[in-house]
Amino acid sequence: MEARDTGEALLAGALGQSPPSDALSEQILDAAREQFMTFGLRRSTVDDVAKRAKVSRVTVYRRIGNKDSLVSACLLREYRRFVGDVDEAVAALPTTQDRLVEGFVAVLRHIREHPLVGGLLRLEPEIMLPFLTLESGPAFLAMRGYLADRLREAQRADGRPETDPTPVAELMVRITVSFLLNPVSCFALDDDEQVRAFARGYLLPLLGPR
Repeated sequence: MEARDTGEALLAGALGQSPPSDALSEQILDAAREQFMTFGLRRSTVDDVAKRAKVSRVTVYRRIGNKDSLVSACLLREYRRFVGDVDEAVAALPTTQDRLVEGFVAVLRHIREHPLVGGLLRLEPEIMLPFLTLESGPAFLAMRGYLADRLREAQRADGRPETDPTPVAELMVRITVSFLLNPVSCFALDDDEQVRAFARGYLLPLLGPR
């Protein structure tokens, strides 16, 4: 559980916020998740979420915020849940390079198969875009901060000079988001081996000389 707890803490820390810790907020986010998975973002309103959660519209606004805040909170909660899984999947691998490659494979597979995130990306990519880009997406900033922290830890563990890993982390997150939003590409990424080959050929060089 340590890897999961650490991953969630890093992701929350990147935003300067914590997951909802009270039952009512969780109830609202559970309702929002079900609403968005069933009807998508375009056809969902705060009133819909409030009805599904069996609370008032005012309660939703006080606990979470407007519709954009609901979407962001739902996405961030899902990301917190799977970064721990990714950490656990790569923790036993011997090198930073191995962990990066397998982490990229795990993230791409998880998001593609995720019933909420993957479904919305397939059905409403144009609406999901603002929630995954730097200008208006706290999830983007959170994932960039999470990956930067992981790269910083790798620098220390490998005894390499410590440099700011944020630009590299941003490039990696942007590359991942672009493939998720628009899978049409000259790169074959249809299975895990193809994704591994891409990561070795194009992501590992971003780390610089070994």
